Amino acid sequence: MRSTAWPEGAWPDGRWHYRRSLASRVAVLTTLAVGLSITIMAFTAFVVMRQQLMSSLDQSLLNRAHKATAISTLSDLTVQGFPPWVLGAADVRVIFVTADGPPSGTDIPNFRLGRPEYDVVTGRRESVVRTLVTAEGERFRVATVPAGSGQALVLAQPLAANDRTLEKLGGVLFVFGALGVLAALLAGWLVARNGLRPVRRLTSAVERIAVTEDLTPLRVEGDDEVARLATAFNQMLLALGASRDRQRRLVADASHELRTPLTSLRTNLDLLRQAEGNAALPPQARLELLDDVRGQIEELSALVGDLVELARDEPTSRVVTQVDLAEVVERAVTRVRRRAHGVTFEVSLDEWPVVGDGNSLERAVTNLLDNAAKWSPSEGTVTVRLADGVLTVDDEGSGVAEADRPHVFDRFYRAEESRAMPGSGLGLAIVRQVVDRHGGRVEVSQAPGGGARFSLWIPAAPG
Repeated sequence: MRSTAWPEGAWPDGRWHYRRSLASRVAVLTTLAVGLSITIMAFTAFVVMRQQLMSSLDQSLLNRAHKATAISTLSDLTVQGFPPWVLGAADVRVIFVTADGPPSGTDIPNFRLGRPEYDVVTGRRESVVRTLVTAEGERFRVATVPAGSGQALVLAQPLAANDRTLEKLGGVLFVFGALGVLAALLAGWLVARNGLRPVRRLTSAVERIAVTEDLTPLRVEGDDEVARLATAFNQMLLALGASRDRQRRLVADASHELRTPLTSLRTNLDLLRQAEGNAALPPQARLELLDDVRGQIEELSALVGDLVELARDEPTSRVVTQVDLAEVVERAVTRVRRRAHGVTFEVSLDEWPVVGDGNSLERAVTNLLDNAAKWSPSEGTVTVRLADGVLTVDDEGSGVAEADRPHVFDRFYRAEESRAMPGSGLGLAIVRQVVDRHGGRVEVSQAPGGGARFSLWIPAAPG
């Protein structure tokens, strides 16, 4: 298999100019735009001036020709062979022609008259003005007008003077156009440098933030595109700062929550080691210590699992399929019943197909049921209902105080009355995280029996 290697300095999509600085690109584009405008203006001015000169010359020749035909003396002198300079027209060739051609002896330039002039002689056309070129390459502007019956007057004037004027005009336009392009290049560079100064300041500020990790918001000036970009950066910095604060709080709260079971576990292990070979410690007390150690290890494992689950800020890469929420709730109820001794579960479930991760949904529902079973009294009842996509879990506990309801789904939050009870304070936080990932909502309120009611809703699967 052949490997494709791009030449140095080349881009696969041809956009090599993106390697240049933005200021240089702006200057080049400005120069190209101004240069194109100057070129179009210069070309237009040259064409208009050329057309105007030619039109003036044509009008002058026609006027002179018509005036000459009004005087019969000119035709008589021309026929007799007098040169044009004697007639006061040194730069103009005067020719009288008939249907048989020009008279002999006239000063005729070395070019051939054609059909247009013959049409004027025969009366088919009123006048003709056109450019003829001699055999030596000299260009003449030739005007032909009727000069009586069966004859015409031809005035031929060289175009050398017009050509020199146009050459000088073209040179002037070229020089001033080149100077204008250079001025546009300089102006474009200055404008780009000054206009991109806020962008450079913004770039320096972002680079400083990347090095120092100082998330202080940037200063926003004006309301242009750069100000909008700075505002967007500030929003990103706020989101990044909030994420970092959440991470720090998570680490601090996790270390605080882990410290207690680790300390208790280390104490119990020290007691077991000291009691090794000591007959003063009864076997029953030894078994109680071992059971306490096992319980603390299970609590520590559950806490670590909850921390790992909450540490995922991004959606997981688990398999997402269509599942029936009723089946998920039924599996969760079956699991909680095994460990919630003395608590009765009343279950009523309607089908509700959703699209999501069945395992994470089951864990969220399990956390709700565990919380309800923990707060329900002995021989109490937990009511589980799923109707119209809303799952409600009611317990018979003391309920959630009004002041605690906005915080029950926060990480490590524990109300005053729950601090003495087992738990890490992460179960309900996991519920909210799972529900948010599935586009649903979860709320807490007061149950009709006085306990707590948790309501969970997941959007139905399409179709």
